[in-house]
Amino acid sequence: MNKTNDIIQWAGVLFIVLGHSLNAMGNMDPYNIIAFTFGTILFLTWAYLVRNTAQVVVNAVAMLICGLGLYRAF
Repeated sequence: MNKTNDIIQWAGVLFIVLGHSLNAMGNMDPYNIIAFTFGTILFLTWAYLVRNTAQVVVNAVAMLICGLGLYRAF
């Protein structure tokens, strides 16, 4: 794995953990949804770059759900 893929993957981890942390605090919409969206975009990008089809599918579905959450939040 090259350095760019590592950075993309770990940045995704950071945003997903941030999203979960904001959820644990309660009433943090839309910030938690935005964090999850950024994390999911990063993981989707990483999965595409490393040709991990299962992760592409999971993250594409997650993006759809995040999009619906953002729509509801605004």
